[in-house]
Amino acid sequence: MPKIVMKFGGTSVADLDRIRNVARLVKKQRDAGDEVAVVVSAMSGTTNHLVKLCNDLNPLHDTAEYDAVVATGEQVTTGLLAIALQSLGTPARSWQGWQIPILSDDAHGKARVDQIDGQKLLAAMARGETPIIAGFQGVTADGRVTTLGRGGSDLSAVAIAAAIKADRCDIYTDVDGIYTTDPRVVPRARKLEKISFEEMLELASVGAKVLQTRSVEMAMKHGVRIQVLSSFADKPGSLVVGEDEIVEKLVVSGVAYSVDDAKVTLRRVADRPGVAAILFGRLAEAHVNVDMIVQNLGADGTTDMTFTVGRGDLAQARVALEDVREALGYQEVLTDPAVAKISVVGIGMRSHAGVAARMFKALSERNINIQVISTSEIKVSVLVAAEYKELAVRALHSCFGLDGDEPPAVGEGQ
Repeated sequence: MPKIVMKFGGTSVADLDRIRNVARLVKKQRDAGDEVAVVVSAMSGTTNHLVKLCNDLNPLHDTAEYDAVVATGEQVTTGLLAIALQSLGTPARSWQGWQIPILSDDAHGKARVDQIDGQKLLAAMARGETPIIAGFQGVTADGRVTTLGRGGSDLSAVAIAAAIKADRCDIYTDVDGIYTTDPRVVPRARKLEKISFEEMLELASVGAKVLQTRSVEMAMKHGVRIQVLSSFADKPGSLVVGEDEIVEKLVVSGVAYSVDDAKVTLRRVADRPGVAAILFGRLAEAHVNVDMIVQNLGADGTTDMTFTVGRGDLAQARVALEDVREALGYQEVLTDPAVAKISVVGIGMRSHAGVAARMFKALSERNINIQVISTSEIKVSVLVAAEYKELAVRALHSCFGLDGDEPPAVGEGQ
């Protein structure tokens, strides 16, 4: 029998009516002849409420106890969904992370999955039972509950799918698939039938919210096929698969944006060996992630260094830069949080030149100035003023032929 992992996010289980709807979807999948394991998030708003309780008591709370509190949201959902399924005549039992177990490291609040033994789940499924598993939860080697951080329930679902060798991991949410860009910005955005792991990983890393980066990384590592679909509409979803399953490799498959970054410029830094090591080493010690980097050499033996950090890390970055001011000898620090990162992604870029040139031309025709550029094998990202975010996304979406019902095949109009 095919094995399917079904994962439902917070909006899909927001109240009892929606939990009943999820139970019907699970029963329908089982009635189709599949063995099913289900992973659930906490009911919508629950996790934020639990986080607030911890912060209100003590903003500098013990992270292990924080996890003990925050992990309870998923426990409630597992029990409620099991009850709902049992009322439909479908055998079901709730499972918490420690019961499987989902072994993780001890980085409370953002733990990483180390190992999952799927044998207990497989035994339950073999006897006709549907396991309802708490997403977002792990357990350390010494038995302490952990949480897996942002996107943790998606990560749980993919990890469980890998552990039980599932044929597919279906992630149900409030959107009906993966689109070429955000439909709220471009109403003519198209839903993709299939997208490769690499493309989805790049899109997730540069702002696409439909899947979290860590879950896509794990799916790619273990070859777990993911389907993204809606729990509210009976429509086909979008598949995230290996590149060998993609017949038509579009030059650009999607346009993503992020407004979570801030630009930092160090003016007139001494141009000598070791400066970059001191600068970025100090930022790393402060746990500030750096993304885009550009360096401009001057004629007077100094250089300007520009890079981006998470907007939430900007204050911490300024403190770290002040610590190394004497060592670097820079003149001043300029910061700008009003920026947007716009990215085009597509595996077709590997075999087609000129994507960056087309991108830059489309932006220049709309008088959008490019501040920073970064590239990978299948991605080009630019930093622009935040006020041009929507205009840039619409221009690039149209420029690469992503509007309308039919995508252009590789080589057509490129």
